[in-house]
Amino acid sequence: MIPVHGLENAKVGVLGLGRSGLSAARALRDGGAIPIVWDDNAKARERAEAEGFDARDLRRAMDELTRLVVSPGIPHLYPTPNPVIAAALQAGVPVDNDIGLFFQSLGRGWDMFDTVPKVIAITGSNGKSTTSALIHHILESAGRNSQLAGNIGRGVLDIDPLGDGSVVVLELSSYQTDLARSLTPDVAVFTNLSPDHLDRHAGHGGYFAAKRRLFAEGGPDRAVVGVDEAEGQFLANQLAEGPGDDRVIRVSSGTKLTGSGWQVFARKGFLSEYRKGRQIASIDLRNVAGLPGAHNHQNACAAYAACRAVGLAPRMIEDGLHSFAGLPHRSQIVGERGGVRFVNDSKATNVDAALKALEAFPRIRWVCGGLMKEGGLEALYPGLKNVVKAYVIGREAEAFALQIPQADTEVCTTMEAAVARAAEDAQEGEVVLLAPAAASFDQYDNFEKRGDDFVDQVNRALGQ
Repeated sequence: MIPVHGLENAKVGVLGLGRSGLSAARALRDGGAIPIVWDDNAKARERAEAEGFDARDLRRAMDELTRLVVSPGIPHLYPTPNPVIAAALQAGVPVDNDIGLFFQSLGRGWDMFDTVPKVIAITGSNGKSTTSALIHHILESAGRNSQLAGNIGRGVLDIDPLGDGSVVVLELSSYQTDLARSLTPDVAVFTNLSPDHLDRHAGHGGYFAAKRRLFAEGGPDRAVVGVDEAEGQFLANQLAEGPGDDRVIRVSSGTKLTGSGWQVFARKGFLSEYRKGRQIASIDLRNVAGLPGAHNHQNACAAYAACRAVGLAPRMIEDGLHSFAGLPHRSQIVGERGGVRFVNDSKATNVDAALKALEAFPRIRWVCGGLMKEGGLEALYPGLKNVVKAYVIGREAEAFALQIPQADTEVCTTMEAAVARAAEDAQEGEVVLLAPAAASFDQYDNFEKRGDDFVDQVNRALGQ
């Protein structure tokens, strides 16, 4: 655990007692603060009280508080602030989260280290989980002590104290970057931007602004920026002092980047690194099984750049890329029969992520559907050229099918029916792909449960 420093003997409110909230309460107490906690869920409060925490309505304790720490799922501004947060804003109590507390508490005792620990923080719309896990895997395979935390892996305050030369890899959502009062990673990574969580950020501009805070609050030593969208180009331009400023590493999938700066890009299945106009390294990504498709090649470029920024050699990174098995529910190959592959990309909950999955394979039996997000499905139409047939699940399956008139569709409603029909129809060389382009909450608690059901149904279809 990382004890929270700087709030000794202060009363600190903790709102939300899930994984990050309880972790923050424990870390505050270990650092000498006095947590007062609250959750609307009575069972969550009971769990906290069983650990000795003072659980009471924070609106009635606001005049006692030095700070309010908020869990990421709780709205702090849009569409409307949670009543406790509204009370804190009215009372002038600073609002923070566990990420802010983590960065506030770094650096104690580091003067004893020969090599100071590093923090790599990753944000973006799509691919940040894969990129984060890939960076962590490459570091570990190269012999660097690394911990994975934040929006993936462990809660950020639950990690072990940092050691000599160690690296913390943090995946950060827009909810986390938007609220943290301290954001000071050594290396910050921006993968890409596409519309998501717009209700929580009052639109696309607010969503980008939340991501951009990772680069603006403290100023990382190195910034790895995906420049395949206008926002990434703008961000890289704002951070660089000139064309040759190698504190900014520009990353692209599909575009050859030129100029005198530091660039990493993938084209036609090959990753290239250029610096000062000269090629430094090249890696063939075509046979990297855990990273199929152009979107994963973008993840590979971002991870490569981040690992280079903390001193790893190209050959070490290449070895790590080849040994990466991928993440569950993200382009996860779960089975094969008769030349037909079954791929679980349940994490493709929005249209942009689903489009990238559809563009990764040439002939697809597409399992899709669920709770549609705002904006419809029109943006994924270019990927439908690869779809042989769509098998639609979800309570709104018929309405979803009507949104993709260019595709041959079959309304299946359930995962069991969709996988059985797709497996029956699939021919050699085709891929049965779960890439829902929708949220899971109409039928499942989360995208992981949906992906697990797909895997179970595939195993049943394959007789495993």
